[in-house]
Amino acid sequence: MNIVSIIKRPFTIADVHAHCDIPCGIYDPIAAKIAAQTVQKMVMRIEALDPEACDTASGNSFTRYIAVKEEHAQHVKDEIALLWSDYFKPEHVDKYPDLHEKVWNVLKLAGQCKQTVDMDAAKRLVASVDEVATIFWASKGVEYSDPVADVRFGS
Repeated sequence: MNIVSIIKRPFTIADVHAHCDIPCGIYDPIAAKIAAQTVQKMVMRIEALDPEACDTASGNSFTRYIAVKEEHAQHVKDEIALLWSDYFKPEHVDKYPDLHEKVWNVLKLAGQCKQTVDMDAAKRLVASVDEVATIFWASKGVEYSDPVADVRFGS
């Protein structure tokens, strides 16, 4: 038991996790993009498993791929919801009238990717995150590109 645990024990202190309570103003949709690509990679790996394999190693891999897919799909939701709630303002919605629908699509696709093993949905998730990223960066006067996306994703 460490010293923090000993100090916390007599008090009811809840661990709280937040991007920023100030707010810091530092936002970047790249974390959502990497998470979406991870979802796609896990779907690819799940689909590549031998469905007839009943050995422990295959079962372990399958379980781990599912866990990582779900964790990263949730990370996509968290990151995009954070942009929606903390970064985007009414003037962004006025300038980009399809912003709400694009954010909604990412959140729904991330949920679908958690529930299924669907390569088409995973690819659409990556593309949808890119659509939100394009608007995010345009709102800062920057043209969005992700020139290393294919290298990052790998084969």
